[in-house]
Amino acid sequence: MKSVFIVFNQANTERVEYFLDVLGIRGFTFFEQVQGRGTNGGEPRRGTHTWPEMNSAVITVVDDEKVPEILSAVKKLDNRNKEVGVRAFVWNIEQTV
Repeated sequence: MKSVFIVFNQANTERVEYFLDVLGIRGFTFFEQVQGRGTNGGEPRRGTHTWPEMNSAVITVVDDEKVPEILSAVKKLDNRNKEVGVRAFVWNIEQTV
């Protein structure tokens, strides 16, 4: 199993929820009001007067076979508007209870 952590501008919330539904991913945890800045020239998302935008994030644990589908959906979403930004990170899940 793999964990996929997706960080995205709040403007993309509905799109992320939509592709999770389309891919049949029911289980996830959603985080609102996530602050940060992208590695490759991303603008800060701080919720302040200077940097008013905010990010959200979602984490899901899926079978290995689902990962390429998720990453493809994230890449398509990112290509729609590079300035808004969305990133996904994947790591192994050793055990669950």
